[in-house]
Amino acid sequence: MAKITYVEHDGTEHVVEVANGLTVMEGARDNGIPGIEADCGGACACSTCHVYVDPAWVEKLPPKEDMEEDMLDFAYEPDPARSRLTCQLKVSDALDGLKVQMPEKQI
Repeated sequence: MAKITYVEHDGTEHVVEVANGLTVMEGARDNGIPGIEADCGGACACSTCHVYVDPAWVEKLPPKEDMEEDMLDFAYEPDPARSRLTCQLKVSDALDGLKVQMPEKQI
């Protein structure tokens, strides 16, 4: 399990434990975290699970694959360095302490 902090656009924080093997998106969905819509259900076919990764975590995550890069083009105000799709981040012990912030809106 990993403790992940989800920060709403207004600064409200939600710290939840997410089981290894799930995605960061599934952790948000399963715990009712607002701000991650996940319209495609985790198929990397939309950008509604877009977040900004805390700067301290950017280099610790696996690199973006081409499909994620393409979908981020459709995200609301993507940041080239910090934007990620949570459906593409698989939870493991290595993600314990991860902090992500939701954008103002998902599109």
